[in-house]
Amino acid sequence: MSPNTPVLRVGGRPVGRYVVRPELPARLAPRPYLHPVTTLAGTAVTELGPADHAHHLGVGVAVPDVEGHNFWGGRTFVRDRGPTELDNHGAQRHTAFQLLDPAGFVEELRWVAAGSELLRERRTVAATGLGHRAWALDLTFSLTNVTGGPLSLGSPATNGRPGAAYGGFFWRARKEPRAPEVFTADRAGEAEVHGGRADWVALASDTWTLVFAGVTEATRRDPWFVRAAGYPGVGSSLAAAERLPVPPGGTVVRRVVTVVADGRLGRAEAAALVRGAVGR
Repeated sequence: MSPNTPVLRVGGRPVGRYVVRPELPARLAPRPYLHPVTTLAGTAVTELGPADHAHHLGVGVAVPDVEGHNFWGGRTFVRDRGPTELDNHGAQRHTAFQLLDPAGFVEELRWVAAGSELLRERRTVAATGLGHRAWALDLTFSLTNVTGGPLSLGSPATNGRPGAAYGGFFWRARKEPRAPEVFTADRAGEAEVHGGRADWVALASDTWTLVFAGVTEATRRDPWFVRAAGYPGVGSSLAAAERLPVPPGGTVVRRVVTVVADGRLGRAEAAALVRGAVGR
């Protein structure tokens, strides 16, 4: 297994490639990402640098505002100005793998902007089989403030753009001719699910289904950021209604488990696979 592009495997089958040191322009906020991620049958369920959002990079962790620095990529939403091109992009830099094998890895990263390290991250990724039709990607990230002073994490929503509270875990799914179905255990449709809290959220196309579950109490408190009609993507919202403070030495931890299944799942099947993946 190459330490520069590790390949995740489930039952010997490759299901995801992790790009450790991507060569990307600064405005895309360079960062490690998983792409392509596939179902067990080999169907791709991620997209990299699509025309609609060049800074969407498969599966990873991205925050649009860390004390004014953009670790998401693209334009920055500025209050009373709207989306604005700024020279404020940061980068996530791989430091080392603490563990690396076909079932997953533990990685250390530095979040750097304007020549200074703001956050240190430990990222844990694991791939687990869930029978012949599905597998689960378990991703935990912890962000520690290493500046010696207070930091806060924001989003376009906290900067004045309603409904745009993205930031944290993000999965850019593959765009297809027909938008995927969106549902939770008791709601359906992008408008009903976006911005709400739910134990799990599903995106279901004709050939694949992704089911996202927040595992820890803190993760379950975060609203879901959901897109389907314009493009398919699901992420967490670390800073939904207000900025998230991170005191000196403080750490923010979140864990999301994603079920990756072949075919279109219904509610009962999605819920059962989530229970198998996270034990509840």
